[in-house]
Amino acid sequence: MGQARKPLSPQRSPLDFWGYELRVRRDSKGLSLTDLGKLVRYNPSYLAKLERGERKPPREVAEALDHVLKASGALIRLWGAIGEPNGIRPSDHVANIGDHVANTRQVLAQMPDFPAESGEAGVTIPCRTHDGRIIFVTLPRRTFLGGIGLGAIAATAASPSAAAQSRTPASRFAAAPDLNPAEHFRQLRQVLIDNDNLLGPLRAIPTVESQIGALQQLRQVHQGSDARELLYIQTQYAEFCGWLYQDAGDFRSAQYWLDRSLEWSYATADRDITTYILARKSQLAGDMGDATTAIDLAAAASTQAHPDTRLGAIAATFGGYGHALAGDTAGSERELDRAHDILANLDPDPASTWGVWMDDAYVDVHQARGRYALGQHQQAAEDFRTAIAALPAGYHRDKGVYLARESLAHVGAREPEQAAQAGLQALQVAESTGSARIMTELARLDTQLERWPKIPAVSEFRQTFDVLMPRQA
Repeated sequence: MGQARKPLSPQRSPLDFWGYELRVRRDSKGLSLTDLGKLVRYNPSYLAKLERGERKPPREVAEALDHVLKASGALIRLWGAIGEPNGIRPSDHVANIGDHVANTRQVLAQMPDFPAESGEAGVTIPCRTHDGRIIFVTLPRRTFLGGIGLGAIAATAASPSAAAQSRTPASRFAAAPDLNPAEHFRQLRQVLIDNDNLLGPLRAIPTVESQIGALQQLRQVHQGSDARELLYIQTQYAEFCGWLYQDAGDFRSAQYWLDRSLEWSYATADRDITTYILARKSQLAGDMGDATTAIDLAAAASTQAHPDTRLGAIAATFGGYGHALAGDTAGSERELDRAHDILANLDPDPASTWGVWMDDAYVDVHQARGRYALGQHQQAAEDFRTAIAALPAGYHRDKGVYLARESLAHVGAREPEQAAQAGLQALQVAESTGSARIMTELARLDTQLERWPKIPAVSEFRQTFDVLMPRQA
């Protein structure tokens, strides 16, 4: 029987958090420590010490690990939140590893050059394979900004002040008692949420991950209620990070951050935030096409939700879509009707502020999506069109998602011209936000429109899509 792995304590310090992230990323790739050691040319025993938070690696080691684990800079950014490195002993390096790892000049020459964070840090963008699938590739940021396909989406950065705040050390707050760190993080999170609605996830993810690392560090210098408040905010940031990865199409990373937020939510002892995250995990399961998990998590959230609150309506809405995925028309309608009933009888003075965006129009959008899943394409297209007309002006990215889904419903109803017209509008949003949810739907649309090559609107959509969506080389 193999020896049980030592449990990690990511909440203990930024160094422990970095080690925990390293283990999760390694596990997600199915790599043992020995496998990883061969890829980065470092001793497995040294890598085990990094995972346990026993020492901080030099930056070049963090960069090597980030590269081979395809972490898109996450390990490098979290590394920056740790204090001074403990250094690396000469015996840890590949030059002193045994015969099981080749360390000749020829092998070492195969190691890639790891880009500097300033102009060459990796940016992940969608790309079409030859068989029509959507994959995500990492390019140097400088190349990306140079104009490849959807390059414009990454050019719109978060505000300079937000970027500067993401590098704010914990000592600054500790030395300035008049500066409320919790309020700083709350305000920045709202700015990031507002930017996400307009610009999409690609630029927000690095900042949000940096803030989580900073919050981890800050909690080491605060106690009592201040520390609990920071943990609550850290939980909010982790949930938001999960949403950003979900919109970027990286479901594994979205699951990781939602799992972290759920874990931390229990430590906050706040029932509402735990309920909300359970509902969000149901939503993610629905996006992944996992009907059973979507239904089960929505039911768990419904059980925890306080009566007559938006949280109950949110859980019912995501559960309704789960039932539609499972082909259960009656179950879907039952849950969506329950969501409408909850909204009609909301507590006029709710204690919770979660889900303030939840309204009848949001339920109707999920009803449209459910009808599409159930094969009711004509009705789904009409429902999406109604929902889009009711959207507030600030929901730019969401409009693109609904337009893309409307276009697919039109294809299902054998209305290729209407499908192409809605698809062209969705393309404009996809170009400005980089939402993988939009691009994945439009890739499906592009394939399905192949049946009508002579319709002018179809031809225009497909040509435009080819320009905006780079293909695999």
